[in-house]
Amino acid sequence: MSATSLGSLRLKNPVLSASGTFGSGWEGRQFSDLGMVGGLVSKTVTLQPRHGNPPPRVHETASGMLNSIGLENKGVDYFLRESLPKMRQIAAAGERQHGAAPRVIVNIGGESIDEFVALAERFCQAGVDALEVNLSCPNVQQGKLLFSTDPRLTEQAVAAVKRVATVPVFAKLSPNVTDITVIAKAAAAGGADGLTAINTLIGMAIDWRQGRPILGRGIGGLSGPAIKPVALRMVYELARVVTIPIVGVGGIRSADDVLEFVCAGASAVQVGTAMFTDPGLMVRLVGEVEAKLAAAGTTLEALRGRAHRAAAAPVACGPVGGRLGAGSGPA
Repeated sequence: MSATSLGSLRLKNPVLSASGTFGSGWEGRQFSDLGMVGGLVSKTVTLQPRHGNPPPRVHETASGMLNSIGLENKGVDYFLRESLPKMRQIAAAGERQHGAAPRVIVNIGGESIDEFVALAERFCQAGVDALEVNLSCPNVQQGKLLFSTDPRLTEQAVAAVKRVATVPVFAKLSPNVTDITVIAKAAAAGGADGLTAINTLIGMAIDWRQGRPILGRGIGGLSGPAIKPVALRMVYELARVVTIPIVGVGGIRSADDVLEFVCAGASAVQVGTAMFTDPGLMVRLVGEVEAKLAAAGTTLEALRGRAHRAAAAPVACGPVGGRLGAGSGPA
């Protein structure tokens, strides 16, 4: 009932890990049976090792988390030698125990189109199920977000990766733009097989006693429940303008959250920040989503995009959630 497809990529369920929040998955294996999820998405891998940004690099907020990691990783050679075999080991265990393996998806990051292409070639040769192209990290390139804010560069980067890729390619989009639909259309024009939306929002925290920013780099990416309404709105907008699949990301911590993103038009979701405090959450959500669908007598396919169909129907004015009368809420 909860199987789904991202274009040609078939997933046994719509729950995946979010890049940068769960390593390669190996780190979380002692908390739950990761073979149950639909897919594991790696932390961003770059061609050369990156040391990342200066500390402090993480700061908890009232409703989420700021991070300024800066894509710290040991580079593609290390990942291929050490991390990818571990992701495959989890997938193989999932196939043995549950009849279907979680998909192995590698997130790649580059500061030039040539770097994206080189990474895509290496991972396709190594054999992965899909690539997620990180066009949108706010913690590198001095926060300029070059690829994810320029439609022309977005299209060029995606098209270059698609020319060498032998697996589906998903473009991860930034919310830090004037109109995300313009960037999404450019990614689709470049041949993207799907979109991942969204990455973190740019934010900061200040220690007023010391009179300086708390994060070592000053700014960072905000994730967690605080960004869910923004992510949900952007997925909804994207589903109106593109026909390729969308993976929804941002503040997901319950089965209801998952199904809200599906209703907005997502075909799958990624769970991230919530697993810092509850590392077994992602796996539990698989069963909870299934139970919610069964109780409602529906399927993912029937629910997908339902909010768009409902939006086309007339809506009667009246109390919102039984609490606020007309005109009594914020405008």
